[in-house]
Amino acid sequence: MTDKHANSPLAIVIHGGAGTISQASLTDEMEAAIRAALKASVEAGHRVLLDGASSTDAVVAAIRIMEDSPLFNAGRGSVFNAAGKNEMDASIMEGKHLDAGAVAAVSQIRNPIELASKVMTASEHVMLIADGAEQFARLEGFEMTDPSWFLTEFRWQQLQRIKNKETGVEASAEEQRDQWFSTVGAVTLDCNGILAAGTSTGGTSNKRWGRVGDSPIIGAGTYADNNSCAVSATGHGEYFIRHVVAYNICNRVELGTPLAEATDTVVNHILVKAKGEGGVIAMDPQGNISTPFNSEGMYRASIDVNGDLSIAIYREDGDGDFVLTGNVDH
Repeated sequence: MTDKHANSPLAIVIHGGAGTISQASLTDEMEAAIRAALKASVEAGHRVLLDGASSTDAVVAAIRIMEDSPLFNAGRGSVFNAAGKNEMDASIMEGKHLDAGAVAAVSQIRNPIELASKVMTASEHVMLIADGAEQFARLEGFEMTDPSWFLTEFRWQQLQRIKNKETGVEASAEEQRDQWFSTVGAVTLDCNGILAAGTSTGGTSNKRWGRVGDSPIIGAGTYADNNSCAVSATGHGEYFIRHVVAYNICNRVELGTPLAEATDTVVNHILVKAKGEGGVIAMDPQGNISTPFNSEGMYRASIDVNGDLSIAIYREDGDGDFVLTGNVDH
């Protein structure tokens, strides 16, 4: 419930993944579609904040838009594992009480971020996986989604290219696009001054043995604490797990390091030294935003405390300094 005396500034920042994203690898049509999807997502989350709802509700609203888009590796656009199946992960955390929920390796949940949120609010657990997570979803009234909903031709062909490469068959020019870590995420600050973060992904293409990356792991891919900041990550998950990236950043901020310095240290120094590629979006309780990445590009958008909308993809758009600014119109 919104505190009638609340007057905290509102802000939201989202990402749609990082990786080998260059202007040469995107057609004008594809770039326009991605920018439109980012705009729809960030504005959906911001509308929820303007309505006085919670930061976690805003995270879910923003991520749900990207999960329903075939353009991102989450929900409908998820990659396939080696067996040709979608296995999706998601997590969410709020910064006041450190409540959190996560799901991993679900295959019949249209919006995994919604199920992660339900784990946070309707169970005593933090993470549920695979069949157990879907059993919980049924008990909570979720409809199971037919696997055909998640099938996109691009992701299917991506799997075939990777398998061909493993057998020595020459890959096509599309191979560069296979290096996108197009996980999605959102970080929000609501009118009560509460931070939240969420992340959703299809994982890595051609993954085996029930592999799970950082996205559903609290502290690695997602973390939120009102005493420091909130973070959602995207990248090579194994490195983000090993270096506890999201919590690492928040811990540095809590100890007094400014947000931008903390994110830069972890993303552009610790991860680079470890050869871990990717980026993060982060926000502190004052609504300051940081979006560093050590890859060629990262899909990102924000509406800051002044209501200014920004959308960016490439490094030349600005490393943490957005472009295409303008006051958001609701």
